Amino acid sequence: MQVTETLKDGLKRGYTITVTAAELDAKVQEKLVEAQPEIEIKGFRKGKVPLAILKKQFGQRLLGDAMQDAIDGAMKDHFDATGDRPALQPEVKMVGGETWAEGQDVVVEMTYEALPPIPDVNTSGITLERLVVKAAEADVEEALKNLASSAQSFEPKKKAQKAKKGDQVVIDFKGSVDGDYFEGGSGEDYPLVLGSNSFIPGFEDQLIGAKTGEEVKVEVSFPENYGAAHLAGKAAVFECTVKEVREPKAAEIDDELAKKFGAEDLAALKGQVAERLEAEYKGASRAVLKRALLDQLDAQVKFDLPARLVEAEAAQIAHQLWHEENPDHHGHDHGDVTPTDEHKSLAERRVRLGLLLAEVGRKAEVTVTDAEMTQAVLAAARQYPGQERQFFEFVQKNQQMQQQLRAPLYEDKVVDHIMGLATVTEKEVGKEDLQKAVEALDEI
Repeated sequence: MQVTETLKDGLKRGYTITVTAAELDAKVQEKLVEAQPEIEIKGFRKGKVPLAILKKQFGQRLLGDAMQDAIDGAMKDHFDATGDRPALQPEVKMVGGETWAEGQDVVVEMTYEALPPIPDVNTSGITLERLVVKAAEADVEEALKNLASSAQSFEPKKKAQKAKKGDQVVIDFKGSVDGDYFEGGSGEDYPLVLGSNSFIPGFEDQLIGAKTGEEVKVEVSFPENYGAAHLAGKAAVFECTVKEVREPKAAEIDDELAKKFGAEDLAALKGQVAERLEAEYKGASRAVLKRALLDQLDAQVKFDLPARLVEAEAAQIAHQLWHEENPDHHGHDHGDVTPTDEHKSLAERRVRLGLLLAEVGRKAEVTVTDAEMTQAVLAAARQYPGQERQFFEFVQKNQQMQQQLRAPLYEDKVVDHIMGLATVTEKEVGKEDLQKAVEALDEI
């Protein structure tokens, strides 16, 4: 077996791998010997079929496997010997594949981009400032008011009082299109909060000003992208009877409210709210701190980047941003999205930092434990209430999904490792200062 270098240009590598016919035949013979004890053919006892007969019957079938094994072995030996680590899966192409015949040497061309040598990070030169925010009494009171508002009830208004935005109207309704009532378009005693946008656009607005006992004819059009295709874009009329108008009443901020949210009393609820706020501030502060660290790493360390990795990342960024700018388009039938120079610059930063963090983590032997992965899967599963078990099983069988969950965990552990070696000071600031720092963060 022979490996010959054909290309060495920056990070680009090219090699020709030659597997001789004799080596390939020996591989086939090796596989036949491995399989011989388990094979049984009429006229021979199990495990006693002569190799010549096995080769005649199974040799052609084993030839492809032997060829793949030989090439894989040559590639592994090459990477072990050179220390190269390919940035992406190497491209392997058989020379003369269509005209190759048994008894000939196998020649393949292998090309790839090697991961670049990455310089060490000077952690002693990194200085960071962690913003610390304490939960002020005013912040806790504001949060309690929001909780009271979310626990609000509705009380009947006087019959002569009109419904306004934020009020709840109890209605019977029946909808029709072109004079025909349609299935699913009616309801009785339905409590609708005006301004909640829970009905199709324009419906709730036309009930503002209605009084208890009034009949209101609501005329609207279903959106073009409405889920029921037979109604999409159609004009509809809803005959509504307003049975009652109710006004919102916020819950009192007292021990009863605390119990609704699982606290023993109001003092305990205040403590829980303060803890939650400070946890939110801490998370926001970490995001600011992490960004500052990545900015310093990006400025400190420079190295060549694998072009294909950058191209793939730029394409992914362009695709993602296109969907963010076109939220109503859920498919992928929008054609190619050409990355801009800004996308490419962002891709270079992401690839550089990704490779750098991976290398720092490799040298520091950073790992994600099974327990940490389990917690990550459990957290992700909560997004699918009632289907947690199915999600868990899906992740167990899907390596790509496991990697998607493991990658941010690994990155955060590497970031923590670097922060532990850097100089980090603390600065106590107000909530507004932290918010401004968060808003200043650009997409990384």
